[in-house]
Amino acid sequence: MKNTGDNQQAKTSSRHHVHFVGAGPGDPELITVKGQRLLREADLVIFTGSLVPRTLLDGLMAEIHDSAGMNLDEVFALILKAWKNGKRIVRLHTGDPSIYGAINEQIALLRGHAIPFTVVPGVSSGTASAAALKTELTLPEVSQTVIFTRRGGRTPVPEGESLSSLATHQATMMIFLSVGMIDDVVAELRTGGYPADTPVAIVEKVSWPDERQLRGTLATIAAQVKEINITKTAIIAVGRVLAEGPPPVLSKLYDSAFTHGFRQGTGDS
Repeated sequence: MKNTGDNQQAKTSSRHHVHFVGAGPGDPELITVKGQRLLREADLVIFTGSLVPRTLLDGLMAEIHDSAGMNLDEVFALILKAWKNGKRIVRLHTGDPSIYGAINEQIALLRGHAIPFTVVPGVSSGTASAAALKTELTLPEVSQTVIFTRRGGRTPVPEGESLSSLATHQATMMIFLSVGMIDDVVAELRTGGYPADTPVAIVEKVSWPDERQLRGTLATIAAQVKEINITKTAIIAVGRVLAEGPPPVLSKLYDSAFTHGFRQGTGDS
């Protein structure tokens, strides 16, 4: 006869995992195939408010809750009740759940109750912005590092991660949740060493039908943002990779003279 612990483990393993799913940045077609399937199969979907495209929820058979007005305890109470009843649960987050997704506190509660879970990645608004701008975030001898960050505001950033500190690397920066503080952003980036002519791009509501873009430099971008009144839901992209025109150095990958594991280069013959 199995002991109580074995019985509890059997019951736990027979229940469904809770799935954290990245909805992508806005275009409903940018959700993964796996994420879309899990939504169709779900009995309960809890989604993160206005930034998840409602078309993703159309036609679902699940019970659906908008978490915009809920606190952590209320969200978890829904999950716990549904999971105990054997329901299939999707916690639908905007973008990619691993970047400013606020999933760690939810994961801690799941682990505390021995509830199994998985995380399904999504398209981040940062990478979607690069696609919208039709650019790479890394270029040989220009920038081989991308920093995803935000300016401290109501939620502070750790010591040593101020924009001025990060700017000393002169890497590509994708700055989230900060466009409403654009003057401060520019001032800190300049203090950190970016010159005034550093290219900057703003992408508001990337991949949504009302997406807007701005291109400028650190010398001009604050005035441009204010002129068309962009105050939230935007990525600030900063760095020399944003300069328009041919790249100053070409990648070695397709250089005819460069040898790699799949091709003999002409320069080594």
